[in-house]
Amino acid sequence: MDNGRIHTTKLDSWQDTNVTYAIEAQGLNVYYDNFRALKNVDLKIERHKVTAIIGPSGCGKSTVLRAFNRMNELFRSARTEGRVLFNGLDIYHDQIDPVEVRRHIGMVFQKPNPFPKSIYENVAWGARIHGYRGNMDDLVYQALTQAALWDEVKDKLGQSGLSLSGGQQQRLCIARTIATQPEIILMDEPASALDPIATLRIEELMRELTNNYTIIVVTHNMQQAGRVSDNTAFFSLDETDRAGVLIEYGPTLRIFSNPASKMTEDYITGRFG
Repeated sequence: MDNGRIHTTKLDSWQDTNVTYAIEAQGLNVYYDNFRALKNVDLKIERHKVTAIIGPSGCGKSTVLRAFNRMNELFRSARTEGRVLFNGLDIYHDQIDPVEVRRHIGMVFQKPNPFPKSIYENVAWGARIHGYRGNMDDLVYQALTQAALWDEVKDKLGQSGLSLSGGQQQRLCIARTIATQPEIILMDEPASALDPIATLRIEELMRELTNNYTIIVVTHNMQQAGRVSDNTAFFSLDETDRAGVLIEYGPTLRIFSNPASKMTEDYITGRFG
């Protein structure tokens, strides 16, 4: 594909069926002013699997997650170099609309953040502003069902999303993301603010969602990464400039049982980080 000849912002028009990976970073660097937060990251994310991103605080985990849907651009000081390919298209091409990117690559944040609207409107809002023309009732039902929340809220769709428990609020936020019909869902420590029971439900949900979506999750919880992910990427800090670097990436079972890097082994076993 000749990215220099793109004349549309609509990612729907560029579905390259020959592309193997859901998303791929090539030589990715992210700067905040003069500080390099990510350094030369190459990472290929497999479709319909859960990929965990782990590593010590400050190593760029959330930065690489936000790079996958251009959310770093919400920070004025941020600057991105390299390429991120989605369906064979570089999402950082100057004719690609970041809002369009975020419809295809949705995000769920660390702290549940439902809108101060009804449960129904929380789910419908994103789809509506993106111009959804189908049956909204059906879409809300499907999204809440996929987020394993329908049975708990079907009789109170008019109530505020803020009236739900923390775990339910997070699943509502997942339903809101699903309603925009993305291909990839990014999750930034989605269970860190939840109790163990709610955390387990979110983990089960992540596995269920891989039937239809690719999931990329940042987590500090090694047990969680081991339980839910198919592949794991371990990031750490470069000793020379403190930039985040990808140390090792591969199947989770191998990363946790037989890592190639001593740094990975030390982190997983709790020797540092």
